[in-house]
Amino acid sequence: MPRSHPPTLLRLAERTLREECTLRPGDRILVCVSGGGDSTALLDALARLATRLGFSIHAHGVDHGLRSEAASELELAAELAHAHDVPFTQSRVEVGLGGNLQSRARDARFEALWAAAKAVGAHWLATGHHAEDRAETVVMRLLRGAGPSGLAVLPPQQGQLLRPLIRARKEDIARHLERHGLRYASDPSNLDRRFLRVRVRHEVMPLLESLAPQVVTHLNALADQVCACARPRVVDSSGAEVVLGRAAAAAVARAQARHLYGARIRLPGGREVVIDRGTGRPVVVGAAGAAHRRPPDGQPRCRSHGRPSAAFRSK
Repeated sequence: MPRSHPPTLLRLAERTLREECTLRPGDRILVCVSGGGDSTALLDALARLATRLGFSIHAHGVDHGLRSEAASELELAAELAHAHDVPFTQSRVEVGLGGNLQSRARDARFEALWAAAKAVGAHWLATGHHAEDRAETVVMRLLRGAGPSGLAVLPPQQGQLLRPLIRARKEDIARHLERHGLRYASDPSNLDRRFLRVRVRHEVMPLLESLAPQVVTHLNALADQVCACARPRVVDSSGAEVVLGRAAAAAVARAQARHLYGARIRLPGGREVVIDRGTGRPVVVGAAGAAHRRPPDGQPRCRSHGRPSAAFRSK
């Protein structure tokens, strides 16, 4: 069922970067582009958000040498980058035909992307994964017999890898592309049912959605719940553990990662999480309240009382 008045792709990406990533003003992001719809929307969205959030971007495309059309597809990405005054570079890798082609191509692509990030001084890579990608990956892991830890897939931030569109649906991306008149290419390999992901996307997911229309939302929530096991442990003054919502937990993780000792993250009921100046650990202080619930507007407030350690700045 279509959502009524859904947030724009820009709003979803901005919220994800602000609430769930440790991105800092002045950081540089290498945006992974291919000329396809998802990476085109990603590049356009980050270019529009860069000034507002204080980061810079550099677009980079990788030609796997598997399709002659790849060169012209990357030209579309280059045109969009130039339209936004974003630097664009590209590289080519060799991936021979054979078994496990998609996996080997992915490994070669990321090796080239990390090398490009180092060359341009980027702190982060950003990919165009969205909610459907994440749901499909959960299903694929289940089919392969993964345990609970194996379902903690495609979080908004994973090390130095960012997924700004992971809270967006495919329809949000399509709407953004249409609204801004963005040109993009379609990769025919996305229709090749020799690949497991393609079969899951075109056969399994439609069947699951016919049985449970909200299955993409549910599978993303499952991945979030498994990822929550890695959330920072927060206790109150009595030593009792306090369960935080996703946004509050992300705010605490950001404050710890940036060494913002003394930072305060507001919670419902008059409580706050304070990053202890002595230990760096998060502690809940203030009046009793339902700390596991999110604030009315869904966003924790964070006040910083300190500057990050200079040593932490190098990534």
